[in-house]
Amino acid sequence: MNRRDLLKSAGAGIIAGGAGGLPLAGGLARAQGAPRKKIRLGIISDLSGLNADNSEPSLACAQQAIQDFGAAEKGWDVEVLVADHQNRVDIASGIARHWFDNEKVDCLVDVSTSNTALAVSGITEAKNKVMLVVGAATPMTDGRCSPNHIQWAYDTYMYANVTATSMMERHPQASWFMLSADYAFGKNMARDAMAVVKQKGGQVKGEIYYPFPGTTDFSSYLVQAQASGAKVLGLCQTGGDTIATLKQMREFGIDQSMMPVTMLMYITEVHSMGLDMAQGLLLTETFYWDLNERTRSFMQRIKDKTAHNWPGGASAGVYSDTLHYLKTLDAMGVEAAQANGRATVARMKEIPTDDDVYGKGWIREDGRMMHDVHLFQVKTPAESTQEWDLLKLVTTVPAKEAFRPIVPGECPFLKEQPSKT
Repeated sequence: MNRRDLLKSAGAGIIAGGAGGLPLAGGLARAQGAPRKKIRLGIISDLSGLNADNSEPSLACAQQAIQDFGAAEKGWDVEVLVADHQNRVDIASGIARHWFDNEKVDCLVDVSTSNTALAVSGITEAKNKVMLVVGAATPMTDGRCSPNHIQWAYDTYMYANVTATSMMERHPQASWFMLSADYAFGKNMARDAMAVVKQKGGQVKGEIYYPFPGTTDFSSYLVQAQASGAKVLGLCQTGGDTIATLKQMREFGIDQSMMPVTMLMYITEVHSMGLDMAQGLLLTETFYWDLNERTRSFMQRIKDKTAHNWPGGASAGVYSDTLHYLKTLDAMGVEAAQANGRATVARMKEIPTDDDVYGKGWIREDGRMMHDVHLFQVKTPAESTQEWDLLKLVTTVPAKEAFRPIVPGECPFLKEQPSKT
């Protein structure tokens, strides 16, 4: 997705230089009278790499939240800046510093990919701004917690817990092998998944980590996995890597002797592969457009803004966190919130969350947003009635069962106190 495409999707006609960011209007109605409140949000994401399809709807989701909140009617001008971090920590860090120092960005409503999110978290805390993390799965509420960020949609513990537990219940005697991307996300996902398998009495016969980004040929890794004799191949990867791995498993016939388990997979990847290849796969998601009446209502409002690429959990969460941030600004007063990111995050934790993406939820004191999680199975071609009718619900896991509980003393900024959750 290039800059011109971003402008088209935003319906804006302004290009601003600096750090690759585009300020994109979200409800900039002009009116005479009292000065309008100026609020700037930012999305630093993968817009050109393996996860571009998952990130692309994020802008539309942020804009829909601004519209549904009624920012223009309140006299607020809310802009969303978008930049491509190219999966590089230095680029993401440079963008964040520039935006905070020169572009008056108040809140990052997503920084995708684990390595970049971890780097930007420290900058956000140093600048006393707000960062809301949707598209990064490495846990950021343990020793890496911060009073200035909230992890919104998911993390590796949740995915491993729900997905691996479900597979162990269905195939308790099966042995596992882990194929993982060699960076923070892949390593944490593999660690968490192997812990679940071993806790449930299963066996892990091996693990291997491939260079990320840049790997396109997974054949040698798949041969090693097959040679281990394991019956389940846990895929600790996402985006184009997952699609390529599953295609190569079928090409080399490895899917005949090993069952692939996608530890993290989005609806966009199912759509890209097609139901002929993806049918029957189990996947854990935080959002699916056809889950209930509220999710269908959200999709009805937003689908024209992102018609060719419907949002999954990695982008729909941007709607949820943007809406809650704006509600908090309304409760605190815009000037007070902009002056103190820590105070804003603390106030966000006091206000229950409620939106059409996740329904009702809350934010834990360590910065973990708590909401129910869902296990789906990919439909067969015969079960699907339209292009994006791809998943069927298997079960819903309550938030307290899905997410890792707080470990007392682990989060540095929390005082020793009994957890409220």
